Amino acid sequence: MEQDPTVTDGDLYAVVFENERVRVLEYRDTPGAITHEHHHGDSVMITLSDFEREITVGGTVHPVSLGAHRAQWLPAQNHIGHNVGSSDTHVMFVELK
Repeated sequence: MEQDPTVTDGDLYAVVFENERVRVLEYRDTPGAITHEHHHGDSVMITLSDFEREITVGGTVHPVSLGAHRAQWLPAQNHIGHNVGSSDTHVMFVELK
């Protein structure tokens, strides 16, 4: 079952804009924060802060270290996120419908 991140982690995700074609989510967390497993459709992620995370997909942990002001494509996936760094994470997702 695909879990919506605004439902599983509504304290971390906010819907900024939505129409029939896209949904824009803002994500913020602090060091040590861990999300529940949730789903993102195909999306573009825009980083607004530097951060270090671990993303768990299908039981495999992937380290992620990204700088601010980057944009990258993310294919649809279910995952768990964990802020393992010393800085807050601030990201925008533009999810395609």
